[in-house]
Amino acid sequence: MGCRDVHAATVLAFLSGTASVAGLLAAVLLPNWRQMRLYTFNKNERNVTVYTGLWIKCARIDGSRDCVIYDPQWYTAVDQLDLRVLQFALPLSMLTAVSALFLCLIGMCNTAFVSSVPNIKLAKCLVNSAGCHLVAGLLFLLACAICLTPSIWVIFYNNYLNRKYEPVFSFDISVFIAIASAGGLFFTSVLLFLWYCACKSLPSPFWQPLYSHAPSMHSYASQPYSARSRLSAIEIDIPVVTHAS
Repeated sequence: MGCRDVHAATVLAFLSGTASVAGLLAAVLLPNWRQMRLYTFNKNERNVTVYTGLWIKCARIDGSRDCVIYDPQWYTAVDQLDLRVLQFALPLSMLTAVSALFLCLIGMCNTAFVSSVPNIKLAKCLVNSAGCHLVAGLLFLLACAICLTPSIWVIFYNNYLNRKYEPVFSFDISVFIAIASAGGLFFTSVLLFLWYCACKSLPSPFWQPLYSHAPSMHSYASQPYSARSRLSAIEIDIPVVTHAS
């Protein structure tokens, strides 16, 4: 498999990365990271469920979809450490993943639309496609670690809250979305690494995203004299022996 062609692996990696970033965005915006279930023993009243997100908090009565209490300023007064960490971790993970998508797109466009023979005048601006995909894979792996670690911590912190107070806390769907998105980022990085490993036969310094000099210009030049055919009578040096008188 050559690096100068667009393959299904890179396209699938780009689509998987895009879907993972969309999942992270949904997990960030949804107010469904933690539920707090408040029970009442009064038959004339109904139970209340408090939905806690990273930015807002909403309290709903059983059987109703409207928020009885809606706090849009919750992000400024978050008193739960795991959610406070997620407020910084998830946007940072999204920013890293978007940067990786941008690099991946550059590499794909370069392999699809740029000629395989480089222009000497533009040697310093040539894009190394394999290097772009390698750096993108590393960024996807970093985004996965940034997202996955605090998302799993929410599960353990939820158990801590139940032991400290009462067993009324439970993690919600945003936790699963974030973990699934982290899995998608990991899958994307694995695809790019596999594509990169299949490109090791190229003699270019493809660990760099950009060339600092013309890549393998000698490979496009004419072959040296020693490599030409030695069967041509024009190119054969016939020694001339002279006899001294």
